[in-house]
Amino acid sequence: MQTLLCKPYIWLFLLVGSAFALDAEFAAQMVAWAKANYGAAAAERVQRWHALGKSSATAAELDKLRTVNNFFNEVPSVSDLEHWHKQDYWATPLEFLASNGGDCEDFAIAKYFTLRELGVPDERLKITYVKAQLATGGKSVAHMVLTYYPTPEAEPLVLDNLIRAIKQAHERPDLTPLYSFNARGLWAAKERVLGRWLGPADDINLWKDLMQRMQQIPESR
Repeated sequence: MQTLLCKPYIWLFLLVGSAFALDAEFAAQMVAWAKANYGAAAAERVQRWHALGKSSATAAELDKLRTVNNFFNEVPSVSDLEHWHKQDYWATPLEFLASNGGDCEDFAIAKYFTLRELGVPDERLKITYVKAQLATGGKSVAHMVLTYYPTPEAEPLVLDNLIRAIKQAHERPDLTPLYSFNARGLWAAKERVLGRWLGPADDINLWKDLMQRMQQIPESR
């Protein structure tokens, strides 16, 4: 498989918005990488990601949320053990999209970084760990979603791969927030609004590993 030798990966995987617009050749290399490693369908998905960025760059913020949420929710939900042969693995957005599969963390991470690149301010977006109440059996499972706060004290909107609709937090009584984080830091959950700041997100080892991999050239299969 081909090796991609170009810019640091943190810019390579963000094929939407201003990063892509500045370097069309750069985006073409990412499409070529996806095709070489995952086939023609993967290349088409990455091209659609790029097109989404160009078409949504000037859209209203809520329209960006809907577009990005719908786009990534088309990707199949697959466990890390089945997809990556690891107990727990946080994929980069490019890995998630090109390989066409991932679990709840991968959906939330891909939506977060894509919306950031589309100009949604970091302080409005939080990757949030929740307990999700399953419809059958009443069992609670660990789950991850992306939450959007139009203002710091507002009730957030929830972008989830379990359902297509974006709903306010009070409309999701099946979700109990535990903690949230983004590139700026880590927060303890406080009911349905942004809680107490706990420190840098680097304290989460899987997040730290993800950020390090995003600064590297993606490996070929």
